[in-house]
Amino acid sequence: MKKVLIVEDEEILRSLLQKRLREEGYEADVARDGIEGLEKIKQVKPDIVLLDIIMPNMGGFEMMEEMQKDKSFSGVPVVVVSNSGQPVEIDRAQRLGACDWLVKTEFDPQEVVDKVIKQIGKPKDNNI
Repeated sequence: MKKVLIVEDEEILRSLLQKRLREEGYEADVARDGIEGLEKIKQVKPDIVLLDIIMPNMGGFEMMEEMQKDKSFSGVPVVVVSNSGQPVEIDRAQRLGACDWLVKTEFDPQEVVDKVIKQIGKPKDNNI
């Protein structure tokens, strides 16, 4: 089963995304900030990370910087889910390895599912 890690400090959004991804057949784990996100990456070894930028303790940019330092995280796609769609932030996220970007106020949960499918395929597409 394909695994998605949602790193998001807003509980409503975190729960909504987790529920929607599970309905689609993905295994969806959650973390409340970048520190917890890094711990969860090591534990669950997700196929993709949905990452907020502004969070307490450690934000998304810092988490991506840490992921770049650890080779075991390389190759894990990151889709940024943020309140901001500022070009400077999108550019920084792309430089840190983000493969896609969603603005929270402008998407519905299906759009997130579509981006996950685009990056890692449908949950049943196991090549095993």
